[in-house]
Amino acid sequence: MKPGYLFAALCICPMLAQAEIYKAVDENGHVTYSSAPIKGGKKLNLEPLPTMKPTLPASAGFPKVDNQTQRGRDETRRKILQDELTAEEKLLEEANQNLKEAESNPEVFKRADGQTYRNVAKYEEKIKPLQEQVDLHKKNIEALKTELSRLQK
Repeated sequence: MKPGYLFAALCICPMLAQAEIYKAVDENGHVTYSSAPIKGGKKLNLEPLPTMKPTLPASAGFPKVDNQTQRGRDETRRKILQDELTAEEKLLEEANQNLKEAESNPEVFKRADGQTYRNVAKYEEKIKPLQEQVDLHKKNIEALKTELSRLQK
């Protein structure tokens, strides 16, 4: 099928695809919509949705920027990403320190007889969010490095 015919068919289809919609509300307040008449339902008169004009292809007068402007934009983007990477690496370092500190201080409790025991559940509860923070910063760093590698030099 030629693209022109396909485009015309797609423009006409929404007009042909309109259906009658019925709405019913039961005694409990539950709303039901249907394309077939429902007992106690009312037909809804819906206005057709507005349509959009097709966008122009990039070659049809789409504004382009010169190489110098694009290089400037790329350099700005590279600097922003590099700054974010530096900040994220500092946050990862802090998160690692917090995790190591928490791991070196296990949660304990003393029983009535004076013996000390490790509270494994409380320890894991304390460690889990700290480990999640470390993992999050690692993923962010990886994503930032990927974006930086995609920029043209």
